Amino acid sequence: MLPVCDHYSGVEARMVKSLQLQADMAQEFGVCVFDVTLDCEDGAPVGGEKDQANMVAALANSTHTATQLIASGLRRRVGARLHAVDHPAFSADVDIVVGGAAQALSYIMVPKVETLADVQTAVAAIDAAVRPGQRTSELPLHVLIESPAAVHRAFEIAAHPRVQSLSFGLMDFVSSHAGAIPHTAMGVRDQADGETLDQFHHPLVVRAKLDIASACHAAGKVPSHCVVTELRDAGVVERSAHTAAASFGYTRMWSIHPSQIRPILQAFTPSAADVELAARIVEQASLAEWAPIAVNGKLHDRASFRYFWHLLERANQTGCFVPEPVRMYFPSRGH
Repeated sequence: MLPVCDHYSGVEARMVKSLQLQADMAQEFGVCVFDVTLDCEDGAPVGGEKDQANMVAALANSTHTATQLIASGLRRRVGARLHAVDHPAFSADVDIVVGGAAQALSYIMVPKVETLADVQTAVAAIDAAVRPGQRTSELPLHVLIESPAAVHRAFEIAAHPRVQSLSFGLMDFVSSHAGAIPHTAMGVRDQADGETLDQFHHPLVVRAKLDIASACHAAGKVPSHCVVTELRDAGVVERSAHTAAASFGYTRMWSIHPSQIRPILQAFTPSAADVELAARIVEQASLAEWAPIAVNGKLHDRASFRYFWHLLERANQTGCFVPEPVRMYFPSRGH
């Protein structure tokens, strides 16, 4: 499982603050509860792409040697978003960021992927840039789906073995329709508004979100929900995150402002009652050697065992208390 929040930052001061916040919250929760993706694409001014890539590589490497977290045994998760494979800066991004910081990166985000061939191009370039001794495992790819054609190919893209997650690029998706989708579909309507076609109600946007989530679940990958542009309204962020998780099947969501991280974390965190129920079912199932059981007068078998196991994994990942009978199944949060 991946952390439920993926925080994007592209300006140096904000990247530094985001990394410090990640360290502080890892200490608070005992686990890395959100990823930080350092942005070479939207963060770089035109003409400054190489400087941005060098800064991203340097910051990623700085987290790799953060002594306060190493001493606690807490594992950092930092990724980088490069330019698209057909962008003139892509090759330099790969050489500088991957070649210079492969050992510090948890993943690479590739934007504007249109076809499976784009994924294959990215994989070949990334693997060629990793230097001997930098890594013992291959770098996973996170892929950004931003157009109707890419949504159409989401299932084959998600099935690639190096793809770990698909994200939905809402704003580019809407703008790619040449005005056929209203700008309101980039936002979130008020709770009392039952008419505006926002990102959770416009049919074409809803269809794209569901296709991406379905493709991910079919391939065993992580669907990551798009941004919420209402930066400082925690209520809108949490409501949107809850809708993405409960109604659209997403298990991860983007943050573009530090104030969005905790509302997203809260929305994706299982309730204490659900965690307690899951622990009881898994414990009794284990004692029954995974044969069908009855809990509170309801039948449970391996299908529901799997569901509640995933719920416990999510609880552990979001820093929840996991009850003692099943805590032994999870590694220490310090490792």
